[in-house]
Amino acid sequence: MTGKERFLTALNRGTPDMVPIWDLAFNEPSIVNIAKHFTDNVPPLKLLHQMDANDLVAIMRALFLIAEELDLDGLTMPTLLGREHIEGDIIKDRLGVIQHVGWHGDPIPFDGPIKTPADLKSYKPPKVDDSWLMAAMFAKSHFKGRIANVLMMPDPFKISWALRGEMINTLIAYIDNPAFAHDTAKLATEICLAVFERAVAAGVDAVVLPGDIAMNEATIMSPAHFREYLKPRYKEIVDVVHAAGLPAIKHSDGNLNAILDDLLEIGFDAVHPIQPQCMDIAETKKKCAGRACVIGNIDCVDLLTSGSVEEVERTVKETIEIAAPGGGYILSSSNTIHPDVKPENAIAMFRAARRHGAYPIGGAVEK
Repeated sequence: MTGKERFLTALNRGTPDMVPIWDLAFNEPSIVNIAKHFTDNVPPLKLLHQMDANDLVAIMRALFLIAEELDLDGLTMPTLLGREHIEGDIIKDRLGVIQHVGWHGDPIPFDGPIKTPADLKSYKPPKVDDSWLMAAMFAKSHFKGRIANVLMMPDPFKISWALRGEMINTLIAYIDNPAFAHDTAKLATEICLAVFERAVAAGVDAVVLPGDIAMNEATIMSPAHFREYLKPRYKEIVDVVHAAGLPAIKHSDGNLNAILDDLLEIGFDAVHPIQPQCMDIAETKKKCAGRACVIGNIDCVDLLTSGSVEEVERTVKETIEIAAPGGGYILSSSNTIHPDVKPENAIAMFRAARRHGAYPIGGAVEK
């Protein structure tokens, strides 16, 4: 099987020849630090808003080298929402969201263009064109269908609260201004749909919607509010993505147990990353069996940051033995390959998956 075939087979809840390997994201420092293990020709360490066109091509090629050296079955390409440099570590994206950029993950929104219903009424979302999907198009040209090209676009919840500046503003509106909350979610959904409607032409094989809707203890909003404000919007997006012939993956950290059935009812083809601090991958696989693929959940909080290579290998082997039988499983970290992940542990995770991930798992006959 090719990597793309392997990845899509698992997303379709089937049993490929080997457990597919993938990750939601590698950010700029991680790409540089891992690439150093494979080549001396690494780009300088910069964040995206600090890069010129040549830097952007260099970091993309370094990421592609990592995917090839580690034999990844899928690679995530971001929707390019833009990073206009304002000052210092402050940027503004295409949507007008002001964000603080750090070395440890996504830029953090702290000011948005929509503060009142009047702002929402006058807000004009930017037109989605091919430049939003240039990363995915670049990957398509490079890999030529050998591995799955996964497009990442923030989900309606993440876009909604970013447009409002802070998450708390959206959560308060769920209580004191439902119409405003619904209208903002509708706008966010329209932005997502405008991106995904171009996905097939850009050579995308699957889409992933990141946006945390849970913490370790429980969901961020009540399950009732999730069902009122987000579930219909997710369903609208998944239906459009499926109509285009693509699978849809939902990413959220935290404890999703209270709404896992809702995510399955919506029709998500996979749930990621089954955070080990608060979810059990065996229980989740059992609940999702025949309904959705399970993706995860090698711990990137403690294990990949401070564990040994031997501990990583042991955990990968144990996780595959639990989650892989019967198919419908893709191995990844429990979030992303972020800067605190030891490069040697990231490499060990993917290579261990290849050593231990051939079907039948553990020599047992697959049913």
